[in-house]
Amino acid sequence: MATVIVVASGKGGVGKTTTSAAFSTGLALHGHKTVVIDFDVGLRNLDLIMGCERRVVYDFINVINKEASLTQTLIRDKRVANLFILPASQTRDKDALSKEGVNRVIQTLRQDFDYIVCDSPAGIEHGAIMAMYHADEALVVTNPEISSVRDSDRIIGILGSKTLRAEQGLPPVKEHLLVARYDPLRVSGGDMLAVEDVQEILAIPLLGVIPESTSVLQASNSGIPVTLDENSDAGQAYQDIVARFLGEDRPQRFIHVQKKSFFSRLFGGRQ
Repeated sequence: MATVIVVASGKGGVGKTTTSAAFSTGLALHGHKTVVIDFDVGLRNLDLIMGCERRVVYDFINVINKEASLTQTLIRDKRVANLFILPASQTRDKDALSKEGVNRVIQTLRQDFDYIVCDSPAGIEHGAIMAMYHADEALVVTNPEISSVRDSDRIIGILGSKTLRAEQGLPPVKEHLLVARYDPLRVSGGDMLAVEDVQEILAIPLLGVIPESTSVLQASNSGIPVTLDENSDAGQAYQDIVARFLGEDRPQRFIHVQKKSFFSRLFGGRQ
């Protein structure tokens, strides 16, 4: 029976879809059969980041409306075994995500997958509520700025009150904090919140920090989840995050300003 994980944030543009792609890819790389679902109906982007936009024939709403089967709709990733994508519709409204339809799809996927990753739209509108409703665990993605953190606090409130687990009196959704686009230099200069400040405000366990990195944009534009870029800080950060999620004890990285080595200082920062 699959574990349902929602990737959520209160604010747009914080790295939520990047995280959904990178995290689901990481789970599959560890041998877990994983499907990632795009809940952002009307603003489909997950397929672009996963590099499968030209392979979309049917979408999530087609399955909900019984216009296509999951077998017809699921896209198998060409690079990573055990990874599948369920794309959103570009032409429908978010209200097409009916509670009954989403429930049917999730329950069917639970029988065949280890993990179901739900890429939630930003905010607290219908699509986001639908993405969070069936969650067993949640990755709350925030940037180290006060408006993003405040909006994430609202999402945490919804996870505690408007999910199936809350309705049925089950153990609450297990929440994990991801701080994205983190720059220790800007933190030390007072331009960003420190990760400790974000933790204190949101009061949920820190799963990991993703550093500000040009490799994220490069990977997105290339349709390659950044987890597959093992040479980038961001790729390594997501690999650490997946490993910690699966129970491995890895130290937090990318939180402090890295001291330059002697040769780095000698040659102007190049290594």
